[in-house]
Amino acid sequence: MAIIPFGGRAVRGTSCGPLSFQSSARLFSNSSARLSPPSTVSLVYDLHSPAKPAVPDAQTSPIIIMHGLFGSKKNNRSISKALARDLGRHVYAIDLRNHGESPHDARHDYTAMAADVADFVREHGLKQPTLIGHSMGAKTAMTLALREPDLIANLVAVDNAPIDARLESDFARYIQGMKKIDAADVTRQAEADKILEPYEESLAIRQFLLGNLHRPDGGRTQKFRVPLPILTKALDHLGDFPFKDPSAVRFPKPALFIRGTRSKYVPDEVIPIIGQFFPLFRMVDVEAGHWLISENPEEFRRGEYFASWVS
Repeated sequence: MAIIPFGGRAVRGTSCGPLSFQSSARLFSNSSARLSPPSTVSLVYDLHSPAKPAVPDAQTSPIIIMHGLFGSKKNNRSISKALARDLGRHVYAIDLRNHGESPHDARHDYTAMAADVADFVREHGLKQPTLIGHSMGAKTAMTLALREPDLIANLVAVDNAPIDARLESDFARYIQGMKKIDAADVTRQAEADKILEPYEESLAIRQFLLGNLHRPDGGRTQKFRVPLPILTKALDHLGDFPFKDPSAVRFPKPALFIRGTRSKYVPDEVIPIIGQFFPLFRMVDVEAGHWLISENPEEFRRGEYFASWVS
């Protein structure tokens, strides 16, 4: 494990190399993004409570953990239980909009997702939560931190950065395969896996994507729970970050960035931009790829600085 201290002035460990998911990173712009205020949706969640709480109730200093694209709260079940047990804090694993059991909405961007999470914090009376987000969830956490810094205590951004970057073409390919499965009216996951295999050779990733299948209305046919047409339209801007000028807005509280040493989502060259948006940041490298929470959960949750950071 490698550590980059506050401000990112020292870098140790494996360099991630150039960004493979973009032709060029649009790191700066002269103005911040201006989007119309989103209508929010009520997020579905699972609450994981510790056997020996270190806090008086589930509203005091909880953790909110957010998944990435095509994920859901069930993907974070194991890590949520481990964090609740190890830290003595209540953990809310949420489904972001258009994912899992949360409502669907035509708008799918980070401003809207951050607004949903802000409403979730207020709706449940949560006091100074810690936000943990992976990939899409990381950019959602960063967006909320910059929009409403007083609402949260700190954040942990897992393998993503506050920059505009083009998504990997893998995601568009996944949606093509998923649409083909929906059209085939499959009744068994094995059938769906056979259709998806030409689009993704990794069995682990196929199983992750197929975890979104369900049987609507108790029927035999399996369909994807996620709204594929909405997410297809969202792909063009899901690599974007709604704040463009790091001199205009900052998060004045601690922010921990955790990246996979075999991932290319957070290369060394974007560390100065992270430091401008999040001046009290620290970065930790974990031996893993982009899916580091599932690839190396032990090092993720027990790694140097993590426990003290979210305490």
